[in-house]
Amino acid sequence: MKWTQLMNRGLATSLLSLLCVQADMAVAQTASPTARPALTISVIKPQWVSTPATIRANGNIAAWQEASIGSQVGGLRVAEVRVNVGDVVKRDQVLAMFATDTVLADLAVQRAQEAEAAAGLAEAQANAGRARSLKNSGALSAQQISQYFTAEQTAKARLEAVRAQMQVQNLRLQFAEVRAPDDGVISARQISVGAVVPVGTELFKMVRQRRLEWRADVVSEELSRIKVGMPVRVRPASLDKDATPLLGKVRVIGPTVDMQARTAVVYVDLPTIETDVPVVRAGMFATGEFELGDTRVLTLPQESVVMRDGFSYVFKVRDAARVSQVRVEIGRRLGARVEILKGVEDNESIAESGAGFLNNDDVIAIDPAPSPTTPEAK
Repeated sequence: MKWTQLMNRGLATSLLSLLCVQADMAVAQTASPTARPALTISVIKPQWVSTPATIRANGNIAAWQEASIGSQVGGLRVAEVRVNVGDVVKRDQVLAMFATDTVLADLAVQRAQEAEAAAGLAEAQANAGRARSLKNSGALSAQQISQYFTAEQTAKARLEAVRAQMQVQNLRLQFAEVRAPDDGVISARQISVGAVVPVGTELFKMVRQRRLEWRADVVSEELSRIKVGMPVRVRPASLDKDATPLLGKVRVIGPTVDMQARTAVVYVDLPTIETDVPVVRAGMFATGEFELGDTRVLTLPQESVVMRDGFSYVFKVRDAARVSQVRVEIGRRLGARVEILKGVEDNESIAESGAGFLNNDDVIAIDPAPSPTTPEAK
């Protein structure tokens, strides 16, 4: 029994010694700078670059103001229409004319009634004048004198009423010519020759001053960065990919936010294009970028950023021998570089070439050749 205990004790001691030796060998291999590298890579440090900051948005192009031109007289026949959709017009230009035969006839009747009322007034004034001269003589009673005075006032009122009717007919004659209220371009036409339209009927629609605007839908989180007067580059759907976008300017920021979409409308004035066939029309869809100015951002080459499981990672070099896989948050792509929003600092060494073949805690060898620097983005 004693011999057996001695044997077991010796065996346990041997096993413990063996485990200690293996642990020492593992530590030595870990600490050894001669561990075999998995890959030879180049290393780069994040760089600050200057780049224009922008906010992208979508929206529709619409007329700055669309004037509705209606009929100010009723019951007249359209005699002539001088403009059509797409015509550029000037302020006070005649757009259409109504037939004025009935207006002229009514005006002639009113003139005759005016002459009759003027003659009646002259007679009433003469009678009233004689009554005033005989007022204190007793030749006329007080009732007769009052009647003459009343007749004079009635004749004056009748003449004024006839003249007011004449003024109405003159206005109808004036409104028989439909004129443009402002410079612009005709966007819709609702009448044709021969039609008899009631008063207030819409005849034309006009884009005032040929001015268009872009109504951009901007998310509420970005509204605080947009200011009135800020330049905006707008690319309508009709422009070619290589064409220069339109340079607009923020006129006003919408006072409310849509509760469903959480966006507000930002109104951007577009330049007037003086061409017969404009490339920009109301109703078009357009994309645009609000220019916030230049900002400095931290960037890495695209090959340093590895996508795995839907997330972005980089490999930080530690102790010049191993790498650590670190998750980062990326922003815009700036040519061959990627904006890094979170995850690395500008003084850290990051794996560049071969990053896609690395795993966390891999042993690496660093290529001594310096990596070429990338000029700042403009």
